[in-house]
Amino acid sequence: MEKNELLDIMLERRSIREYTGEPIPMEKLNAVIEAGLSAPSSRGRRPWELIVIRDRQTLIALSGSRMGSARMLAGADAAIVVLGDEDLSDVWVEDCSIVMAHMHLMADSLGLGSCWIQGRNRDARPGQLTTENYIRSFLKFPSNYRLLAMLSLGIPAVQPDARQVEDLPFDKVHINRF
Repeated sequence: MEKNELLDIMLERRSIREYTGEPIPMEKLNAVIEAGLSAPSSRGRRPWELIVIRDRQTLIALSGSRMGSARMLAGADAAIVVLGDEDLSDVWVEDCSIVMAHMHLMADSLGLGSCWIQGRNRDARPGQLTTENYIRSFLKFPSNYRLLAMLSLGIPAVQPDARQVEDLPFDKVHINRF
C-alpha cells in the first residue's frame, strides 16, 4: 500500500494531557488557528468563533470547567475555545466539530500536543452549573453563541505510540447495507 502522509498524521494523533510548560511558538499557534478557519461549513456560513487563551490565570480557571476532564488546561500553554452561533446555523455543532478536528490534526502535525475537551452538554458541577455557563462567566461570550469544546495545546511531555492500520476496527465498515 502506498504511504499516505495525511493518514500517518491521523494515526499518530493522540490526545495529550501532559505538557512540558515550554511556550508554543506563535507561528505554530497561528497555523493551528488557520487550520480551524479553513474548515468547510454548511452553506459557507462559518458559524464559529474562536477564543484563543494564553493567559495563565484564565487557563487555570478554565481547568475547573469540567469535573476532572479539563485539568490539563492548568499546564497547557494555550487553549482555543470553539463557539457556534446557533442563530446563524442549525448545524453549528457539525461545523464547529470540523473546526476542532482540523485544529487537532494540525497541532499534531506540528509536534504540538492537544486534547479535545468536550463542553457541549457537559457540567462543571452536576445539577448546578453547566460547562458552557462556567466558561461564559470568564469569557463573556453572547448568549446566542454556544460552546462546543476547547482544545488544549502545549508541548507534549509524553507521546503515546501511533495507532496501526491493522488495528483499526474494520468490522465497523459495512458495504451496501448493514
